[in-house]
Order: sequence, then structure tokens, then C-alpha cells
Amino acid sequence: MTTHANPHGEPGSNTDASVPVGGAVGRPVDRRDGHAKVTGTALFSAEHRYPNLTYATMVHATIARGTITGIDTAAAAAVPGVLAVLTHLNAPRIRPVRKANIIRDLGPSISGTAVDYLNTDQVFWDGQPIAVVIAENSAAANEAAPLVTMTYREVPARVDFAVEQKNATVAKGDLTFAGVAKKGDADAALATAEVSVDLHYTTPGLQHNAIEPHATTATWDGDHLTVHDTTQSTDQTHKYLAWRFGVPASHVRVRAEFVGGAFGGKFAVWPGTVIAAMAAKAVGRPVRLALSRKAVSWSAGGRTASSNRIALCATRDGQLTALIQDSITRTGSVGGLLEATSSPARHLYGADNMLTRQNLAEMDLLPNTSLRAPGEAIGSFVLESAMDELAYELAMDPIALRMRNEPKTDPTGGKKFSQRMLREAFQTGAERFGWANRDPRPRSMRDGEWLVGMGTAAAYHPAVRLTADVKVRLSDDGTALVQCSFHEMGMGAATVQAQITADALGIGYEKVRVEYGDTALPPGPMAGNSNQTATVATSVLAACAELTRKVTALARRTGTTGQEPATTLRAAHIPFLEASVGSTTRLGALRSQGRFLTTFLKDQRWSKAARGAQFCEIRVNADTGELRISRWLGMFDVGHVINPKTAASQLRGSIVMGIGMALSEQTLIDPRNGRTMSAGLDSYYLPVHADIPPIDVAWLNEPDKTMPLGIIGLGEVGVTGVAAAIANAVFHATGRRVRDLPISLDKTL
Repeated sequence: MTTHANPHGEPGSNTDASVPVGGAVGRPVDRRDGHAKVTGTALFSAEHRYPNLTYATMVHATIARGTITGIDTAAAAAVPGVLAVLTHLNAPRIRPVRKANIIRDLGPSISGTAVDYLNTDQVFWDGQPIAVVIAENSAAANEAAPLVTMTYREVPARVDFAVEQKNATVAKGDLTFAGVAKKGDADAALATAEVSVDLHYTTPGLQHNAIEPHATTATWDGDHLTVHDTTQSTDQTHKYLAWRFGVPASHVRVRAEFVGGAFGGKFAVWPGTVIAAMAAKAVGRPVRLALSRKAVSWSAGGRTASSNRIALCATRDGQLTALIQDSITRTGSVGGLLEATSSPARHLYGADNMLTRQNLAEMDLLPNTSLRAPGEAIGSFVLESAMDELAYELAMDPIALRMRNEPKTDPTGGKKFSQRMLREAFQTGAERFGWANRDPRPRSMRDGEWLVGMGTAAAYHPAVRLTADVKVRLSDDGTALVQCSFHEMGMGAATVQAQITADALGIGYEKVRVEYGDTALPPGPMAGNSNQTATVATSVLAACAELTRKVTALARRTGTTGQEPATTLRAAHIPFLEASVGSTTRLGALRSQGRFLTTFLKDQRWSKAARGAQFCEIRVNADTGELRISRWLGMFDVGHVINPKTAASQLRGSIVMGIGMALSEQTLIDPRNGRTMSAGLDSYYLPVHADIPPIDVAWLNEPDKTMPLGIIGLGEVGVTGVAAAIANAVFHATGRRVRDLPISLDKTL
């Protein structure tokens, strides 16, 4: 029997009773999932219970590249409570990963790697899962896993990024991002420039450390698979699993009602999800596989390291004449993401001559993946740091330089901007922050033993829409139900869709219930690239408009025009009306693809993006080099904000991520063997509460007229520009220019 779990978002629970009918959008309504989370009633993926539940722990390879030549599982199998030890010799056979086909579906494209987990004797990175222990309890599984021993035939591996950069090749690019973008003759302009800077910046790899580590609970009923998974892409994951296990997609149900953070790390399907389902099939019982922090670092990808050359040329009055950026990032030999590090350089400032290249170094490491604002987080550090350096070369205010180079159309594509208020963001932010009080001379501002610095940078992230299937039901008791398998990962997604629905139907916000995070519901988009709110809103508004037409026609027949919808339904003796966008039939799936392509092509007519201005004030101890951030302001152009409370939380959280990127975070990989040395929070340093200053966030709240309700996604723009603003403030405070992240103590002394 199919049921829709809904422990959250019930009408009347955790709502703001002061929200008037027709006035929900734009109000700081409390998050609907808040009560369930703070009271402990929310069930996450590793908390669902099944009869005869078993527990699994993965075994990881200890070489970077080679072949497994021998396996000894006897000691592990002898541990009391162990049910099975699966390796490539006895694990269930499943289908290999297939290539993505955007016309057919996107499911296979979300495979984190191309490896046939436990179906191959080949090792492609240090940490690759090569066995799994299934036991009656987690203690037995954890005890047995280290007892599995392997022998290998190693081959030389490419694991040192510094060495492999010389072998990088120009990326092919994809449907939305070309490997090379060129306008004019940038090299010639550089050779004759009046003023120029030609610089090199590096950033390290970064790891995901969501509050909830990756976990899967899997159970089979015949050839029907149910998976509770920490995914941010339920629809694509269920298609992927259906293909891998050779069952119809309708036989796979993926549930992720609550996800404790993802930030891109849970978009792809990583080994744990597949291996949990394999283990459940092998032992004929439900299996829970919850990854440790170290296992996440070994088997779920993070952000790539990067090496970037950037050159900026300008006239003496600050007009850019050329921009060049050459970026090298890494990818795995069995998968990986093209990190679009030159994205900000292509879209933020006008120059007659531009050349950007994306280069990839293929390596025998765990494939990289998305981490909040992939490409733009790195690219904004490079571009915005270089703009600050150029401003000093010109003896020009950094904001004035940016405003001098505001383009009228998109610099590389020539498209019109759907909306661009970066100038207003800088002007408003500078006044609010007190930028005019800044003495521009390095080491000129001091507070006792502390050198004081102020820095700024532009924030940028493209706006994207995908497609969502949605069903909206309006009942004769005055309530509405919205169903869509979108994702709630802590950002308030269900809350804002309830606000949108309430206003669209003209009913009270407290009367709207939202079900999500379950592939038994209409397919939703993946939660990534800041697309989800606008994507789901597009379909919700269309369904609500159809419902309104039905109610209006029914009211004319029943003589209840002008009265509440519930009155009309009761007068007609109809318990409810429904309206849907999309369907799960074969024809419906084709139509959904058609809607995606139509929306994509329509949106391509414009240059769409969230933008903003980051301002920070820091203090650096003149004797010890200790760095403290004392103030922060982010002023954003992010369209119409549906819920100020959840929006502020998202923007502050992104800024905190940017602070971590700037000051402490780095994935340490041993260049001799490819082993991740920072696997775990004991050696991967995240910012803590004491590291974070009061963060002031604000927005212009000007709707983008080409987007539903004027929405521009804002989840990721907050992390962009942060690292550059801090690095620029460090230079202002100390006179030391830091071009290699993180900004550790030795770089400020």
C-alpha cells in the first residue's frame, strides 16, 4: 500500500496566525518543519525502523589505482552477529552506469562515479568502497569491517594536483557552459595595456560536512525497492536505482522527507546508496548503512582544488580593456564535475576583449562534485581579488572601479539582463556599512593592537529553472494540499510553497498542507543550482490558476460567485477539486521534457542571475597575526523575497560557508598516495560560532519580471564574493596580499 508520509506541514501546525488571507507572500513566516525537528519527531534516513533491520559498514581501498588480487573475509565473518561480507566475488550483479540522455531522462547523469561498486576488481581511488559487512547490529559491523583484508597489484597513480596541472586539457563544456569563451583579442590588449595586473590564485579542495552525514535505509519487497536516502534529487535517484537494479521505475520508491543539509554533496548517487540496496538484496532483509565522517570524505566527492591565472587590463581612468582567466581544476578518471570557475569573469564586468579557458586535469582521486555555488565560489575569489589589486594599481576606490565597468548587456553573450541592480546593491550597501569611513591606505587603520581592514567584493550566481510536476487539491473544508517530490533540507522550501499557494488560491496560509520528499508524489526538481523555489512555484501557480478557473465556473453554476471556494464546493456537493501539472505516464514524461526544453530555451533569451555586494571588516593582531572578522554586511539583488525569515537564514548560512572557505577549510591529500588526510572533523576545520561576527543581510526586493513572482534563487549567491572580501580586507589591514586559500595564520604574519 502506498502512503504519503507527512510528519510536517500539517494545517495549523507551527504557523503564524497573523498572516491575513492574500498576504502570505513576503511575510517572515516560521518554517513548517521547525516543530518536528526541535521536538525530535522528524525522522531522517538513518532513523526509519523496519522489522529484522540489519546494519552495514563499508570497507575502503587503501591504494589509489590497481587491481584487487586477494580477499580474506574469514576473520570478519567470524565476528558474532555478522550475516554476510560482500565483495566483488559474491555481491549481487547489477547493471553498469549508463550515460546521461537529456531527452530520455537525467537519472543516470547523477551517478557520482562510473564505478560498478562491488562488481569489479578495479580500484580507482584511495578510499573506494570495495566490500561491505552486514550484521545484526552496528557494533558488529563496525568491528568486522577492519578485519577484511585485501591484496592489490598497484599501478602508478596520478594523485598530485601540482604535478598533473601540466597535463590539463581544455574542457569540452556542456549545454550551458563552454570550455572557452572569447571576445576580441585579449592577449594583444594585455601587451599594450596602460595599466595591468597579471596574477595567480589557488584554492584547495573542500569537503562536505553536512550536519547529517550520508545514510541509506533500504528494503526489498520482491522486486520493489524502498530507499530512505539523504538525497537532494529523489526523482533522479529513483530512476538511477531502477536502471542499476533492472526493475521498472515504478517499483522504486525513494523517500527523503527530512535531509540535514546537503549543499551539493547529496545530489549525486554515491556508493553508499547503491551498496545499501545491494546488501538488502543479498541478505533478504532491510539494511541501514550510515556513513561515518571519514567514510563520507572517502566515498562522496567534494569541491576540486583550482589553479587560476587572471590578467586585467585597464585605461588610467579604470575602464577595463581586457580580461583573461585560465583555470585548471581536477576531475576523476571515473567521473567528476566541470567547475565553472570563470563564470563570474564572463558575466560581471564589461571589457572589449575577453578570454577565459576551463582546463581539466584528470586524476586518480575520488571524483569531485558540486559544493554550494560550484564554480562561482572559486571564480568570485579570483576575479574579485584581482579587481581589488587593479584598484590599488589605479589608486581608485574598489567600488568605483566596479561601477566604472558596469556592462549594459551581458559581457560575453550580449544578452539583455532580465534584471541587474548590482550598482544599487553597492551604493546601498556602502552607505549602510560605512564604507566612506575607510582610509584606503594599507595598514592605516588601527584599534590598539589590532590592525583594522575593510574589504568588499561582488557576489554572483546564475538563476536557473527546471521543471516540476505538481498536484494541488482544494477541499470543501477550505483546506488545500500541495504534492510534489521536491526537497526540504533546512531552507524552508515547504513553507514558501505554502505561502505561494495560499495567496494564489485566496485562502489562509494555515489551511495549506504540503507533501514532499517522496517519489510516490509527482516528480520534483533536484534541489541544486538555486532552482527549486522558482521551479516549483512555476508549476504551483499554474495548478492554482487551473483550480481557480474550475472554481469560478462552478460558482457560476451554483450561484456562489464571490464567496469562498469551500462554499462553492459544498454547494455543488463536491468534496474536492484537483489540478495537476505533468503526469508520470510515458506521454506525461515526454511532455515534462518538452516543458523543460521550452522553459530552458525561453530563459536563455536573458542573462539571469542573483547578484550582491559583500562588505567585511576584520581585525588582525599586529603581533600574532590572529585574524578576527568583526562586522559583515551582504546586500543582495535577489528578486522578490517570498519569506524574509528563511531568506535571511539562507544568506547568512552561505556567508558562513564562505568564511570557512576563506579562513580554515581545505582537503589535504597526500601527494604520494592520494589518501585524504583530512577525513573527519578532527582534521578538517570548519568555522564555529566564535569565528562568526554579527552578519547583517539585506536585499533590494525588486522582482525579476521574467521569473514567477519575480523570484531569483538565493541559496548560493551568499557564498560568492565572501573569500575575496576577506582577502581584500586582509590586504587593507596588513599590506599583505593573500592569493592562496585558506588565509592561515602564517599568511597574515
